[in-house]
Amino acid sequence: MLHADPRLAAEVGELARRRLVFFAGLPGTGKSLLVHQLAHLASGAGRPIHLLQWDVARPIFEASPAGRRYPLADGVTHAVVRKAAGLWVRHAVAQWSERHRAPEHLLVGETPFVGNRFVELAQRAADGAESLLADPTCRFAIAVPSREVRAFLEAERERRAAHPLHPREREDAPPHVLRDLWRDLAALGTRLGVAAPEGATYDPAVYRQVYEAVLRHRNVDVVPLDVVLPTERLSVYDFAVAPPSLAPTEAEAEAFIREVERRYPDPRALEREIARWWEV
Repeated sequence: MLHADPRLAAEVGELARRRLVFFAGLPGTGKSLLVHQLAHLASGAGRPIHLLQWDVARPIFEASPAGRRYPLADGVTHAVVRKAAGLWVRHAVAQWSERHRAPEHLLVGETPFVGNRFVELAQRAADGAESLLADPTCRFAIAVPSREVRAFLEAERERRAAHPLHPREREDAPPHVLRDLWRDLAALGTRLGVAAPEGATYDPAVYRQVYEAVLRHRNVDVVPLDVVLPTERLSVYDFAVAPPSLAPTEAEAEAFIREVERRYPDPRALEREIARWWEV
C-alpha cells in the first residue's frame, strides 16, 4: 500500500530500522494505518513485532475491580484510569526492553497524548524507561495529514462506522468527535503561542507545532501524509500475523489504580493535572 506514495514508503522504511517507534497524534490522523504498515514492513524483514495501543490497554484498567469504580462518563475515560494507564505504560516499556534485549525486536506504539492518554511517555522521569525513551533508537513520529487527506480520513471514519470491516472500527471516534478534538487542540495552540484562530478548521502546520511542543524532550520524526492511500478494502486492525500486544495484567491494573488513589487523595488535583496534559 505504501508504494502509492514512495516518499512515505521511504520514511516508514527508515522507522522500521529503529527499536521503538511511537506514532503520536489525534484520532483521525492516520496513526493506526502507519502502525499497521510499519508492523507488516518490519515483520516482512524478519523482525519480531510488539504493539502498544491505548485502546488495547485501557479496557483492562476499566474492567479491573478497582477500575470499575471509575466508569466511562459520556464515552470519556475517567481521569483515574487515564493516569493509571500512564504510570503503567512507562513500567511496561522498561519491562519490554528487559524481556526482549535482542536488537531485532521492535516495539510499535500508538500514543494519542491528547487528554492525558499515554502522555507520560513524553515526560521526563527518573525511572527505568527514561534512557530508552530518550535514546536515538526510540522515535516519536507525528503523522501530519494534509487538509485533503484529513477530510478523506473523516469521511472514511463515517463510512466505516456504518459498514465496518473489523469489529474494533465501531469503537473509533466518530467525525464530530474528531472535529471537537481539533478545536480543543487549536485553542491549545493559541496558549502555546501557535497562531490558531478560535474555531478554525484543521490546519496541519498548527497541528504539527502543538505536538512538537509536547514532544520537545523526545526524538521526533514528522511524517507528512499528502497522498490518499488505497484503503477501501483494508482494516488497520487486521494483521497477516497478529503481533503480541503490551497490556497490563489485572493485578497490574489494580496496583496502578491504587497508586493513583494514593498520590491524588483529592480528585480535583488530579483533574487539574489531567487538564494540563500538554505541560511536559
